[in-house]
Amino acid sequence: MPRVAGCDPGSSSLDMLALEDGRVVAQVRIEPDELRADPTIPVQWLRAEGPFDLIAGPSGYGLPLVHAADCTDAQLDLMSLVRPDERGAGGVGGFSAMVRALRDSGLPVVFLPGVIHLPTVPVHRKLNKIDLGTADKLCVAALALAQHNRDEPALAVEFGSAFTALVVLKDKQIVDGLGGTCGALGARSGGSWDGETAYLLSPLQKMDLFRGGVANIPDRETARAAFRESFTKTVSGLLNIHGFQDVYYGGSLLRSDSDLVQQALGELPSSFYRLHYAGDLPGAWVKHAAQGATLIAEGLCGGTFAPLIEWLKLREASGTVLDWLAHPRAAEVREWFALGERPE
Repeated sequence: MPRVAGCDPGSSSLDMLALEDGRVVAQVRIEPDELRADPTIPVQWLRAEGPFDLIAGPSGYGLPLVHAADCTDAQLDLMSLVRPDERGAGGVGGFSAMVRALRDSGLPVVFLPGVIHLPTVPVHRKLNKIDLGTADKLCVAALALAQHNRDEPALAVEFGSAFTALVVLKDKQIVDGLGGTCGALGARSGGSWDGETAYLLSPLQKMDLFRGGVANIPDRETARAAFRESFTKTVSGLLNIHGFQDVYYGGSLLRSDSDLVQQALGELPSSFYRLHYAGDLPGAWVKHAAQGATLIAEGLCGGTFAPLIEWLKLREASGTVLDWLAHPRAAEVREWFALGERPE
């Protein structure tokens, strides 16, 4: 059985988990301040705990299963999606520097796709979207699918420390999703953006995407009511299209504000929805995205979770997160990331 590792570069920490023979053998949480001070800490930990057959690396907005040895600088930029005028500051929480260190480490790292890269998501759901669920949200969905293991539709929800993301499963595939900036209100993010708000607040900076959520709403009760209602509206909208009853939930907000999450889930009528905690692998305490990433790495090596890879069509992921922008200025944005014309 393979020895593998998975990473979750969340807003509150970088979590990593190692599996061997299907058992948790090591795990770690690295705080953002530590990463900013030394972006090579993840490389050091992985070398100390290795050797590994494969490592599912922190992938940001995602790449279509690109191995670190083949990853170009332009692809690194696509994982963080920082405009040229904001680059050079270490990315969001040092993400860019950390990923570069992993890319250059010589370790067997693979970068995972986001939801928008998957062939199982119809094109009409990708139009004018980038964040249908970043790579770490895809990993949470994989963890949910490992439990659901049925063709019936289901919803995987990650209540993150900044964003709330929802990913729809059907026929053991990911068919839809709403990431943190196109879906529900988050603990720190404002959720789906009003274009007029974006216009008036422009020029926006990357960190503006991490603002406007519950933490920035002065009145606590108003903030919590907004969170509950935004979540319910988003779930209901997806329900109307996909008809799921099973809802799997997880995320770091469960640890920092469990009451807020439980109140939001309580808005879903129990007579209709079946709620399931996304669960933890035996002995695991790191974030669910890191656990899901490790299952994907194990599956890519042909282990117990190989069916997950086939169900999710991960090897058929393709394209970039910028392929489906229909705005006339999209070509200018693509040039920032060294991309040519949008594929037909």
